[in-house]
Amino acid sequence: MSIPILIVGLILFIGLIIVHEFGHFIVARRNGVEAEEFGIFFPPRLFRHRTKRGWLFSINLLPLGGFVKLKGEHDTDVAPGSFGAASLWAKTKIMAAGVMMNLVVGMFLLAIIAWIGLPQLIPGQYNVKYASHISHQEVLITAVEPNSPAATIDLKPENQLIAVGVPGQLKPVNTVAELQHQTKISAGKNTEIVYKSNGVEHIKFVKLQSDAVVNASLKTKQPKGYLGVVPTELTLRQYNWWGGIVESVGLTVQIIKLTFIGLGHALSGLGEMIAGLVTGNTVARQHGQKVASSQVAGPVGIFVILKDGSLLGYQYMLFIIAVISLTLAIMNILPIPALDGGRLWLTLGSRAIGMPLSASIEEVVNAIGMMILLTLIALVTLVDVHRFF
Repeated sequence: MSIPILIVGLILFIGLIIVHEFGHFIVARRNGVEAEEFGIFFPPRLFRHRTKRGWLFSINLLPLGGFVKLKGEHDTDVAPGSFGAASLWAKTKIMAAGVMMNLVVGMFLLAIIAWIGLPQLIPGQYNVKYASHISHQEVLITAVEPNSPAATIDLKPENQLIAVGVPGQLKPVNTVAELQHQTKISAGKNTEIVYKSNGVEHIKFVKLQSDAVVNASLKTKQPKGYLGVVPTELTLRQYNWWGGIVESVGLTVQIIKLTFIGLGHALSGLGEMIAGLVTGNTVARQHGQKVASSQVAGPVGIFVILKDGSLLGYQYMLFIIAVISLTLAIMNILPIPALDGGRLWLTLGSRAIGMPLSASIEEVVNAIGMMILLTLIALVTLVDVHRFF
């Protein structure tokens, strides 16, 4: 793990929350609505400070988001400077401001990464190839087969393979195809392996599996490789200034589409899980739970993702932060109770039918929504702990 990159990633993640809430804060003030508190994370409070302008800044214990508390937040409030007294258009802008901030930040980060080297991580990833070039490629080990040649020389996941070949015929391996070619032509021979572990380069020699052993294993449930590793190819593509902007827009659209597809799978899995619970079908319940949980991550899952990204370099960390920012924008525009989108669509819906919600109904709806949201976060966190630890 690269501790400095991980720390920067965690700071940037917290920054996404601050940026989101700052959007609400600044748009509210520009529309004449007074802010009472700007909070990072959710209470109970760990730190509080009253500013000269009268609003409270707080840092709280539960790392589940952030909030801006506005004066008179109920839709029926009428006091000057209150949220309730603002026009419908002003309320819409205030509630959508956080979404827009996360969307802009996500696109901005993608453009920055495209200019310095954009990771190619998404299958079929959108690419403006004529305005870019591959700036870096490397092969990392993601798994090592037990009792394989790789295991005998203590190769480990996250090691970078640099060169492979019989002595005197050593060739660099920057792609998985090059690794496969070099190990195949070195089958059954004493082979030189150059790799990097924790930034330090190592050279070792090992006899690879023969063609006969590898071909025979392909007919079994445990196929073997010549070296015995599962490799992954990491590629960075660098764009010119205008190509980076186009790439940012195109990739944002692709990520949004994939996010909605993932949400669809999560909801489908959740429905199957509930149906399994109701009918007593254990197989359906377990399959639905697996499908639903694979599409979401809580605080623990986000930490693990950031930790894994820190191993690959700052470009990968920035890419993850950009995707999280876009995901926050999407989740907060959906009609989910207790989130911005839920409140926005509830307000618009009540106004559309000419029946503004009373303070008591708003509080009940938001309280129920928050309870459901916190319960889901707790369940996802438990799933993440089981998944990653």
